[in-house]
Amino acid sequence: MPARDRRGLRLGLLVALVAALGVAGAETPERLRRAFQPAFGAPVLPPALRLEAWISPPAYTGAAPVFLPPTGGSVTVPAGSRLQVALSGGRGGVPELRLGETATPFRALDVASFTAEAPLDAGTRIGVRRDGQDLAQWTVATQADAPPRITFAEPPGSAQRGLAIRLPWRAEDDWGVAAARAEITLAPRPDAPPLALDLPISGDSRQPRGVAQPDLSAHPWAGLPVRLRLVARDSAGQEGRSDTAELTLPERRFDHPVARRLVALRKSLSMDPLARQGAERGLDELSLRPEDFENDLTTFMAMRSARYHLTFDRRPEAVEEAQALMWQTAIALEEGRTNRTARALAEAREALREALAEAERQPPDAQRRAELERRVQELREAIRQHLEALAEQLQRENGETMPQDPQARLMDPQDLDRRTQEMQDAAREGRTQDMQQQLAELERMLEALQNGQMARREGGNRNSQQQQQRQQRGQQQMGAIQDMVQREGQMLDRSHQREQAEAGQPQQQQQRRSPYNQQQRQPQADATTAEQRAAEAQRDARQQRALRRALGELMQQFGDLTGEIPEALGRADQQMRQAQEALGRGGDPTANQQQAIRELQEGAQQMAQTMQRQFGQGQQGQEPGEGQGEASRGQQGRDPNGGQGRDQAMGQGEGRDPLGRPTRNEPNSNDTGSDTVVPGDAEALRTRQIQEELRRRGADRERPPSELDYIDRLLKTF
Repeated sequence: MPARDRRGLRLGLLVALVAALGVAGAETPERLRRAFQPAFGAPVLPPALRLEAWISPPAYTGAAPVFLPPTGGSVTVPAGSRLQVALSGGRGGVPELRLGETATPFRALDVASFTAEAPLDAGTRIGVRRDGQDLAQWTVATQADAPPRITFAEPPGSAQRGLAIRLPWRAEDDWGVAAARAEITLAPRPDAPPLALDLPISGDSRQPRGVAQPDLSAHPWAGLPVRLRLVARDSAGQEGRSDTAELTLPERRFDHPVARRLVALRKSLSMDPLARQGAERGLDELSLRPEDFENDLTTFMAMRSARYHLTFDRRPEAVEEAQALMWQTAIALEEGRTNRTARALAEAREALREALAEAERQPPDAQRRAELERRVQELREAIRQHLEALAEQLQRENGETMPQDPQARLMDPQDLDRRTQEMQDAAREGRTQDMQQQLAELERMLEALQNGQMARREGGNRNSQQQQQRQQRGQQQMGAIQDMVQREGQMLDRSHQREQAEAGQPQQQQQRRSPYNQQQRQPQADATTAEQRAAEAQRDARQQRALRRALGELMQQFGDLTGEIPEALGRADQQMRQAQEALGRGGDPTANQQQAIRELQEGAQQMAQTMQRQFGQGQQGQEPGEGQGEASRGQQGRDPNGGQGRDQAMGQGEGRDPLGRPTRNEPNSNDTGSDTVVPGDAEALRTRQIQEELRRRGADRERPPSELDYIDRLLKTF
């Protein structure tokens, strides 16, 4: 060895071996094994290397990202997805992302971190390579997004009621339908711009369905054959169309001869907008016979204006403007001035109500007070015109002036001036509550006038079947009031429970049977959190708003039926509004809810008294609006503690006892007692159960004082 290794290099090799063993440390055996047994398969990633890859589907799918396993594999994703790869750690150069035969270097984030991304519009093989070695490989297939499909669920046709058309439809899409519409084209003019009707989508957007019932009786195409086609669009912008269906649009029937002629001219322009001369001649002929439309100057000017549009305005839009004038004139002729002024009066009332609601939400400033004054003046003018129209109608039909009945006396012009002047004064001073009261009283008078006109127009000859139907409607409305009492009571129970929870009372004492909610609540181990109570209060606020809206509709329906709206229901509406506001701001609504229940119960009693007066025995032929003048004045004179007004409201008068029943000593009285309602066993048992439950809860003196006070007030009703 010394002869061959004169310089002693073997000692250097020995030192290098010892140093290598020291550097390798615990990995020495594994490194020696790999040196003599190299691996020719997929390399094992170093522990420090981290590779993450995922595919994000398009936003319109709403699908979650798909993460690719580091060991490779295959996956199917929607076309238009985007691949993202992140690599960190390890040793080597800049990695490459391979899509098929295309290689793209990663973008360096720092010395040891890299990222790459690419769109996936078609299926391909994906790989990550570094320093000539494949770190991972995947096979990706893409699925193209199919356009949505939409069809008629049933053949379209006319609705069972009214003049609407019925369009049942259903659609489907892989990722959801974004919008749907119905396109209607005029069959004789396929080149005319189509009429588009949006179809609301609710429920599952992947398979939506519905039934649209638009009323197109006022459209210029009414009465003409049309073609219908449904169109659905997905979030990717793709559209699908249904087969074409044919239909003739329903049209309104007109009895006035001039109105029928105007509608026919309007329809001819829809068939051929260029044929203006025929419509011009028709308008000239109608204008030359003013006696056919009672020499009404407004009708004459409207027809001449339509004729001017057709003759001198050559714009395509002029035909549509002339058609609109013809339609409005035909409606006015068909309905008459009385109906026009009644509609204008209803619009003025609604505008004033909206202005009052806006003033209640925000403090009335000078601008809002001026707006309220203007609305009151518009209402005053609308009432004046409506009374004039009624007088003219009666003069034409019967040769009479306004009849001297209780309904007419309610609308005395001096009384009207006084009330509207008081409303204007209240508006000028910003007293919205006083305006609300005056408006409610004025609306009662208007409803009474309307019902009186209906009674005079229809006459007093009503058969028993019609009378029974009206009685059933009234009973259904009274049943709805009882349901509102039940629902308001349930919300009151929840308000009490939230109050007790905030006061820290154990839940075991709260979970008792309620007189309004008879479902036994199970004790809960954990008290509700403040967030849960706040969420429940917001839900109750929404329910309170819905209940108040239902009460308003019921008051309107009962007023239409009887001509009277119980004052207690109006007070219940105010209490519900205050309870809703308290729930919305996180306050205590219990006092308002308790008062609302009491007012609803009193309102139900007033409804029953009104029904007894108008539909009870001895008044079988009397319709709502007849004989209500004295009752109305009785309500106006009612004192807070129940005096003469309440006696009159109970139906006391000739031939009737204080309960509103016919007295037995009347010559024509066939009273058998059948109109006296006696509670049945079920109602009596129900009353006893509620009474016992209230007494049991009232005996628990550990309850909060507010709840005990509430229970005591309820027990007084028994």
